[in-house]
Amino acid sequence: MPGPDPLDAAVERMCDGDEGAFRTVYREVHPALLRYLTVLVGSSDAEDVASEAWAQAFRDLDRFRGDADGFRGWVTTIGRNRAFDHLRSSRRRPTDERSVEDYVDLLDDADVEGDSLGRVHSEAALALVSSLPRDQAEAIMLRTVLGFDAVTAGQILGKSPGAVRAASFRGLRQLAKKIDRHP
Repeated sequence: MPGPDPLDAAVERMCDGDEGAFRTVYREVHPALLRYLTVLVGSSDAEDVASEAWAQAFRDLDRFRGDADGFRGWVTTIGRNRAFDHLRSSRRRPTDERSVEDYVDLLDDADVEGDSLGRVHSEAALALVSSLPRDQAEAIMLRTVLGFDAVTAGQILGKSPGAVRAASFRGLRQLAKKIDRHP
């Protein structure tokens, strides 16, 4: 059984008003949230939607109670709601205007080639996931990229854990077929 999440202490300090802890939590949670929102609204709007989500989370932080996993779920739910508000207001489908830099920060300047390959693979993976039906894409992003269990993903999506598992399974099966067709 895994030990406590190292981010739990930072979330607790953040809730007590520690700005440094908020920066720590933001740096840890934001990249995965941005990838998830990119699947929902496209790369050109994901950063704006994420900014709206973080602004709301900061405003409502006094309402949050929980640990790091709870915070990840809470801010992801806020982001999802902001994404759907954005899609409703813009009345358009997500665009696919991604660049490699949109997804992965450089991990180490010493391995530029490895980082570049990782970025290309990340971009290709997100493009494949984005091509799936929304319920499958969201289930996969929440379960595999953000690392939520089926119960938490279900709470975010307003679905049962079984429905999340089924959507994730169907989506992964579709991804496997797409990968087989395009080696």
